[in-house]
Amino acid sequence: MDRRMGCATLLWIISGASWGQDAWSGNLAVASQYVSRGFQQSWGKPAWQAGLEFEMPHGWYAGSWLSTISPYAIEGGYVEMDLYAGKRGNIGDVGYHATLYGYVYPGARVAVAKTRYNYSEFVVGADWKNWSLVYSLTVSRDYFGDNSQTLGVGTRSHSRGSGYLELARRLELGKGFSLTVHYGRQRINHFAEYNWQDAGATLSRNIAGFDVAIAYGRARNAHGVYRRVTTGVPDENGHLHFSDPGSGTWYFTMGHSF
Repeated sequence: MDRRMGCATLLWIISGASWGQDAWSGNLAVASQYVSRGFQQSWGKPAWQAGLEFEMPHGWYAGSWLSTISPYAIEGGYVEMDLYAGKRGNIGDVGYHATLYGYVYPGARVAVAKTRYNYSEFVVGADWKNWSLVYSLTVSRDYFGDNSQTLGVGTRSHSRGSGYLELARRLELGKGFSLTVHYGRQRINHFAEYNWQDAGATLSRNIAGFDVAIAYGRARNAHGVYRRVTTGVPDENGHLHFSDPGSGTWYFTMGHSF
């Protein structure tokens, strides 16, 4: 998330608490399912997640974040690995960050089109008080493998230049509880029928050193192209698995930052 609520908002809500004086920081978490940009990446099943970051002088940083995924959601995929590097700082009361992300799905690809899901984005964001605004621009040839061959639209089009705009607001509720509300809009360049919007809310609290959160997320596509999704590859029993990955869903996360 990345469809990524996972990389921008999730890092801001949970991992951000671990950024301090030490050069290394990290987090380990288990989630009832992995939801990114409103889409269920683990097919409604639990996901293990971990992140590690190295902070350098003058605001430079680099790191990696991992999550288990489902091959029913991402053909041939079992793990998502995000690699990133960038710079963060402050201008008065405004915090900023600029980051290059690479999203890697080892062994995963759309077999019929011989297209991998791997892609990269340039992400810029700003934080002011409890507001966060983030924009992610696809700089690789395709966004998440979206092109004419995989989507069956056009002949030689690719989705470089796709963008995701995300606005989030964190509310401090007292007694250690915080509520983060989120809205995102994904544009798929050259394939407008596949654009979507997503929204969600996350209630979180640190309990005995663990970051605990319960969240709700949902995505909406005006053309209904995601309502019945399948990789088209049968399981060992010859059955195809279908899902509506953007349908509204609750999920729970418990993690520890160090």
